[in-house]
Amino acid sequence: MTAEAFAPAKINLTLHVTGQRCDGYHLLDSLVVFAGIGDSLRFTPANTMQIEVTGPFAQGVPTDRRNLVWQAAELAEWTGHILLEKNLPHGAGIGGGSSDAAAVLRAFGGAARAGELGADVPVCLQTLPQRMRGIGDLLDPLALLPAMEIVLVNPGVSVPTGPVFAALSTKGNAPMQQTLPVFSGPADFCDWLRNQRNDLEAPARAIAPQIGDVLQALEGALLARMSGSGATCFGLYADGAEDAAAHIAGTHPDWWVASGKLLS
Repeated sequence: MTAEAFAPAKINLTLHVTGQRCDGYHLLDSLVVFAGIGDSLRFTPANTMQIEVTGPFAQGVPTDRRNLVWQAAELAEWTGHILLEKNLPHGAGIGGGSSDAAAVLRAFGGAARAGELGADVPVCLQTLPQRMRGIGDLLDPLALLPAMEIVLVNPGVSVPTGPVFAALSTKGNAPMQQTLPVFSGPADFCDWLRNQRNDLEAPARAIAPQIGDVLQALEGALLARMSGSGATCFGLYADGAEDAAAHIAGTHPDWWVASGKLLS
């Protein structure tokens, strides 16, 4: 029987780098949310594994065991044909591959071994707001956040994660406060977020200055910030995200622009 799954974009609303272990892994404190923007997967059981990739970002996506989707299917002990529609850009700081793999594990099991596929896969298993700490292995679900809309913008630049972390001058930065407040609405939430950080934004902008152009294009949002290690940036809105996205796309037709609601 054919099954379908949705792999939403993962957004780091905050990303505090709080240390680095002796094995090289960085310690984080991040508020992670998901958006109604993402990839789609269709599964058809068969005797052999096969991945077919379609969509605007299909080019360059491996269709063999190098793909995290294939590896996740193996962990779940599922075999068949997977049709993956890639709507999210690669190397964009919004967890596309990790979210795809997590969608497989949600559908067929194997979640207990999600960390074997990468530090971002465990947080993508639950598509609701979470606080992610440690190396991505300490996850705490959050109370429902205010209903909000989001615009995601990528200037067509892939930013490698390794060089961004390597360029970070200070690894032992302050975490978020121990207990997060309860928010009365979008404006209150964004006021609090404005006092938080993405510690990777400065080194990412040094590598990809286009990030600054994207943030400037998002200036009408309640809050604009880079997600993850970039280069995708987000704008948060109480409403009107679709109109904002249309304006940005019209002004910058070579950028990837998408709008949707936060999954909360």
